[in-house]
Amino acid sequence: MSDHDYHAELDARGLFCPEPVMLLHNRIDDVEVGQVLRVVATDPSTTRDIPRFCQFLGHELLSQQEADGEFLFLIRRCQD
Repeated sequence: MSDHDYHAELDARGLFCPEPVMLLHNRIDDVEVGQVLRVVATDPSTTRDIPRFCQFLGHELLSQQEADGEFLFLIRRCQD
């Protein structure tokens, strides 16, 4: 899956723990099961917190990468 194959985006740049994950809890509900949410963050703790969020709530982390000080995640919603 490329970085352009997503249905919605959460821009969490400039926010610090726990705000990105708190916003993710709400934003994931805006996409349908099977759709992909792209998250962009600048807080390094998201590299730990977002994979745990996905594992705990049963969503699929499709990709995780860092580019120019930003952390990019593609998450497929798998649960209601």
